[in-house]
Amino acid sequence: MAALPRSQITPERYLAMDRQAATKNEYLDGEIVAMAGASLVHNLIVANVVGELRQQLRARPCRVYPSDVRVLIPTSGNYVYPDASVVCGEPKVADVHFDILLNPTLVVEVLSGATEAADRGKKFEGYRKLPSLQEYLLIAQDTARLERYVRQASGDWLLTEFNHLDDIVRLMSVECDLALAEVYNKVDFVEQNDAS
Repeated sequence: MAALPRSQITPERYLAMDRQAATKNEYLDGEIVAMAGASLVHNLIVANVVGELRQQLRARPCRVYPSDVRVLIPTSGNYVYPDASVVCGEPKVADVHFDILLNPTLVVEVLSGATEAADRGKKFEGYRKLPSLQEYLLIAQDTARLERYVRQASGDWLLTEFNHLDDIVRLMSVECDLALAEVYNKVDFVEQNDAS
């Protein structure tokens, strides 16, 4: 059986639809991709990270945004929703709706089975093309693991992994410390693994 051709949609049509939708959708390579609902653990980790970053950046010229802010990848025309993002300096937006960020300094993605391939692949590929982006975090849900990618002066990305709850991650781009114990505060790995 032959596969049905996928219909392409314009970015303008996507934005008009997504701004009216009850759920979030990303726009990847001309197609609308519905975002699945996140688990309690996923949301808890995002809240912990956003809370920690907000607290440390309160008196600084940086803004922390949760997952309802789109980021435009201009080189591909893709619109994505990171789990969290930080802008240091003035945020640049794409239009008068003020809901599309162009210049994140730091992007955070919490991995799940449904999103891990895209977060490591196509989305990270796009994020790397943003001149403003200096740091990218991937955070596991099922075990204590955070991967930090830092842009080097050469343009290469340096990966450092953190795997212990007593690890402190120094976020160079925003000059904050993120303790894994705080990232995973109230996350019960045993309960999650028993549910699998």
